[in-house]
Amino acid sequence: MTATVSSAAPGTERARSRAFVPALEGMRGMAALGVLLTHVAFQTGAAGTPVIGRVWGRFDMAVAVFFALSGFLLWRPHAAAARGVGSAPSVGYYLRHRAARILPAYWVVVCAVLMLLPSAAGTAGLRVWVSNLALLQVFVPLTLTDGLTQMWSLSVEVAFYLVLPVLAFALVRLRGSAANLRVPVIVALGVISLGWNLLPVPTPDAIHADNWLPGYLPWFAVGMLLAELSFHGVRQSTWWRVAANQPLMWTVATIAFLIAATDLAGPAGLTRAEPWHYVVKMGSGAIIGFALLAPLVLRDPAARPHRWLESSVAAMIGRWSYGIFIWHLAVLSIVFPVFGIVPFLGNFGYVLVLTVAITLPVAAASYALIEEPVRRLARRVDRRKRESVIEPAS
Repeated sequence: MTATVSSAAPGTERARSRAFVPALEGMRGMAALGVLLTHVAFQTGAAGTPVIGRVWGRFDMAVAVFFALSGFLLWRPHAAAARGVGSAPSVGYYLRHRAARILPAYWVVVCAVLMLLPSAAGTAGLRVWVSNLALLQVFVPLTLTDGLTQMWSLSVEVAFYLVLPVLAFALVRLRGSAANLRVPVIVALGVISLGWNLLPVPTPDAIHADNWLPGYLPWFAVGMLLAELSFHGVRQSTWWRVAANQPLMWTVATIAFLIAATDLAGPAGLTRAEPWHYVVKMGSGAIIGFALLAPLVLRDPAARPHRWLESSVAAMIGRWSYGIFIWHLAVLSIVFPVFGIVPFLGNFGYVLVLTVAITLPVAAASYALIEEPVRRLARRVDRRKRESVIEPAS
């Protein structure tokens, strides 16, 4: 096996430590539409169709892509800093910007659903309000309510945000010449986490530990692994070229997806799976997340743009992806009564088109009126803080 050591200039490497990867934005948009699709399939009964229904239902693996993306993007500064390429953000800066990115639009959705959606507002007591506003739904029984049931994954994601600084601190000594040891450590973290659902974790009634962060760490870990590999000292090895080969890796992702759509990854519908089913599902999701993202992250920066993931349409959907995710179930909940459609009795294609057509402008409004203004405000606050620190010194 031959390898070539990268000779990129330090300035180039420093820029790449925070570089925007357009194809990842497009992939995020596709993942958001995948989550929407699987919920439409379930609520129209299409997920119960023989064979193809299992495929529609398993589009919930789009969550694995979301988690892998978060693992890559949030871990990348730490992977870079471990190799002397720039510096990782302070914990305060990191948490402040994560909160600005996630909470304002999310709180608007929660308030809108719990006040305006009849099926949710009628049962929304104090416990439901507090649990949803604080993203504690996976820990408090019977608080996942209509229009907001998808937020369990956001609860898991926020738990990862809180744990990430701890993981970064745990690996802080693996720097410089020892930085490449971070790769096997992260692989070990992901593999060990596959056994979480085999543990007899005590939980309250109606709460399941398989919805907690440790069970989903393999999906985040593959993103963290890609972040480490993107700064690895040895480039263009055989394994690197394999991981960067898009046709091959996306074929692997397709095979893993089809395996996940079988009974090996658990029974169809809402039937509780056996612990070993979760091992297969989490392992399949990790493979899907890695295989879909690796060619986008590890490919030659000089390669031509990805034809559709870097298109203007994909970029637009990617920008709106968070809004698509947080609003689509509320939209789906009103599509049925407004258009006179009975849930679970078909009309999958019709409901899918209606839900996408309504969700996209709602998500665009969420991005333009809430998400982006809050992010700009957070950046202005940080700029003023930096200026106030510099001024006395000058």
